[in-house]
Amino acid sequence: MNKHTFNILEFEQIKEQISACALTKEGREKIVTMVPSTNRKQIESWLDEVAEAVDILKKSSSVPVHGLDGMEHLLNQFNKGIVIRPEQLSKLLDFLDSCGKMRRFMKDKHLFAPRVSSYVDAIDALPELVSEITRCIRNGKVDDYASKELLKIRKQISILEERLKEKAMQLIRSNKYKTYIQENVISQRNGRYVIPIKKEYRNKIKGMVLDTSASGSTLFIEPEEISFFQDEITWFKADEEVEVQKILQYLTGLIESKEQALRLAIETMVHYDFLFAKAKYCRAIHAVKVDINEDAEIRLLKARHPLLGSKAVPLSLTLSSEQNALVITGPNTGGKTVTIKTVGLLTLMVQYGLLIPAGEGSNLCIFQNILVDIGDGQSITENLSTFSSRIVNIIDILKETSYRTLVLLDELGSGTDPGEGMGLATAILEKLYEKGASILATTHYSEIKEFAEEHPGFMNGSMGFNLETLSPTYRLLIGRGGESQAFAIALKLGIHPKIIERAHAITYKEEKQYSRNESDPGKIKELEKQIIVNKYQNRKKPANQVVQIPLFRQGDNVKISTTDEFGIIYSGPNKQGNYVVQIKGEKIEINHKRLTLYIPASELYPDDYDFDIIFHTKENRKKSKILNKGHNDDIIIDY
Repeated sequence: MNKHTFNILEFEQIKEQISACALTKEGREKIVTMVPSTNRKQIESWLDEVAEAVDILKKSSSVPVHGLDGMEHLLNQFNKGIVIRPEQLSKLLDFLDSCGKMRRFMKDKHLFAPRVSSYVDAIDALPELVSEITRCIRNGKVDDYASKELLKIRKQISILEERLKEKAMQLIRSNKYKTYIQENVISQRNGRYVIPIKKEYRNKIKGMVLDTSASGSTLFIEPEEISFFQDEITWFKADEEVEVQKILQYLTGLIESKEQALRLAIETMVHYDFLFAKAKYCRAIHAVKVDINEDAEIRLLKARHPLLGSKAVPLSLTLSSEQNALVITGPNTGGKTVTIKTVGLLTLMVQYGLLIPAGEGSNLCIFQNILVDIGDGQSITENLSTFSSRIVNIIDILKETSYRTLVLLDELGSGTDPGEGMGLATAILEKLYEKGASILATTHYSEIKEFAEEHPGFMNGSMGFNLETLSPTYRLLIGRGGESQAFAIALKLGIHPKIIERAHAITYKEEKQYSRNESDPGKIKELEKQIIVNKYQNRKKPANQVVQIPLFRQGDNVKISTTDEFGIIYSGPNKQGNYVVQIKGEKIEINHKRLTLYIPASELYPDDYDFDIIFHTKENRKKSKILNKGHNDDIIIDY
């Protein structure tokens, strides 16, 4: 299926919304790169596992998919002679802990989700590896008790450091140094203890100058009396580093020996995140599992366009192998284009293994290709008119169409002489039907309605229109062609019936009587009043009227009506009813009137989820952890 189809049917927006439901970077990447299938068994398998995942979410919305941060980088280091660092080992321990939680989570899900719960069997517990990492690594570094030799070395270092500090304190308190010392403070330079000495007394003290103050008036000197201790500490620290490397090499070898099990565990956890992201999205749009076939049958019952949400008018239609071409007519803005895009998008979603917002009993065909010609394809760079660019697209559709193709055509033949456009549109529909394609086409040409009425395999359909309110109903009516309603609307609004009769004769080459009773001046006045009322409906409300502001919580996924983008609530509301919303990494203040709840935070994240992961940078989170342990003037967090 070509990129043009995905763009026109807006499937990339569906992917973005699913990605917003994923908890890990790896899960989001898998969603972005997923592709549709044309294999019936594979699609059925995908639909079964998503349906089971939805059932699991109904029982428990908090799925323990965590700990994948840094695992991909860890895998890339295997068998390259690279020693795994302590902080990476801590992350691996977190991941293995998450795997344990997932095994416990899936333990009681076998009865109603046998397929999804069985995936956890691929995750090995690796108790020996967990035990060794826990024994050797603590608080992100190699623990003293990781080996007897390391414990011995660190105890020696600790004793020497105590003696060193004690000797240094004796020096700064002694009468010998009292005159020369700038201040009674011991500091460190390059890991070695120094004493601040006034510059003019440099030659009075034996030792090495390791640093100078910014003004140059103070020298930081390491006295000879303590250099012996410092040299000893340096040698022991070198021994310590050698021993630490030995321990890390041992753990690295132990981990690499479990490489296959770890790769399988990581792959399984990523798949769980991918699967439950799809399930969360399907649950949010109230989707159901539908049947699939390879017999060119399309049966949709009360289907809704997933991007329109509650605004979508339910759609029901049936195409069979005997009647697999539908021509839809009706007035502009009546919903014809949305109808054929809904069929195309829902078919595409099913072939991606997604449940769809439709009624029970719906059945969709698996197509090798979905080809579309919808909208204005005018190309300025190639100097093509709207008609020319669409004909170029139609040529490609004719080349690629086969009996396993769904073709969606909007206003076929428009943009040129009506007579020639109608003839061309009819010929194209005939050729596509001969090739065995399933066709949904919209048109204004009355001749095409007549062609569909007479041609075997074609059906007429129309979009409903309410003449009382002069507005479309957006409901598809199968079995008869619709009218443009131009004459009925004009008569309703008060044009003289004789003028309408003359227009009908010119258009349809036949006489028809239009009754003056169809025009009701009283109703016209009522309609004019309604238009006036509507014009003032959007005016500001009086200042003393209380406005109810919807309450969103941090983490709620919301849709911004003005841009059709999706964001995550960060904070709010303020006195003006504005929320701070994070959209693609940027925090923007938006009024509550422009926000609609899409997926609540309770369905997206576990109760103990740390939202700092979403709203703050990794660097700021590190700084925050340091400040939580104690005040530090050198650390500044810029939000």
